[in-house]
Parts: sequence; C-alpha cells; structure tokens
Amino acid sequence: MKTKRMKRKQWKPWAYLLIVAVVGVGVGWFLAPAFWSGATPPAGPARVEIKGTMGGFSTSEIRAKAGQPLTVRLTSVDTRFHTDGGGKHQFAIDALGVNIIAPPEGTREATFMLPAPGVYEYYCDVCCGGRANPTMQGKLIVEA
Repeated sequence: MKTKRMKRKQWKPWAYLLIVAVVGVGVGWFLAPAFWSGATPPAGPARVEIKGTMGGFSTSEIRAKAGQPLTVRLTSVDTRFHTDGGGKHQFAIDALGVNIIAPPEGTREATFMLPAPGVYEYYCDVCCGGRANPTMQGKLIVEA
C-alpha cells in the first residue's frame, strides 16, 4: 500500500512541472513575435496638429517628405461668440486644393498626398483679418 502512495507522490511534482512548462511555452509562443519581429509596422501618414486662435496659428512652419501622405488636424480654440468669423478657423493651401475649416471649439482633419519638393503657403481666410494677417499664415516645406 505504501508503494502506491509513493508512486502517486512521485508523479505529482512531475505533472505540475509539465503543466507549468506547457503553459510557459504557450505564452512564449504568443509573445515572441512582439519581441523578435524584424518587421517594422507600416508607416501611416505624418500628422500635424495645428491650433487656430484669434491670435494666430500655433505653428508657422510644417516640414514633410514629398510623395508621402500628410494628415493635418486643425482645432479652433475660439468660441462661436467671436464676431470675426464666428469662431471658425481655416487651413487652406490653394496650390494643393486643401481647405479644412474647423468649427468653433471643434476639430477637423484631412489627409492629402504631398507633391514635389517646394514651399507651399497655408493660411486662414475665415477670420482674423484673413490672408493679410501674418499670424494666420505659414509655410509647408516639402522636402525630397
């Protein structure tokens, strides 16, 4: 009778060890690609965040690569009570056909392909003195 108990006690630690080993290998199998994957994730479009206020754009220069997509996210910080433009702001580049208008205290975005290298002017003509206001203008510099 003692021999049966001895045999039972002997196989239990090995069974637990086997279960832990199988679980460990399974977890490693699923996590390995995250640590040893040589592939880089696909690159999405470059993103630019711009805030428009009655004082101007938050940035006056954007740099990006030619032939790549660019996402511009325009946020109007102003409220609808502004008499000049009603709190809306615009990001427009005539040469590229880009025209984003953010509502008061709202956000709009657009993604577009960047053409050949060059300098493209962007502006807001909805409020704040329009294109004549130097704080509501900027340059998109497209590099090779």
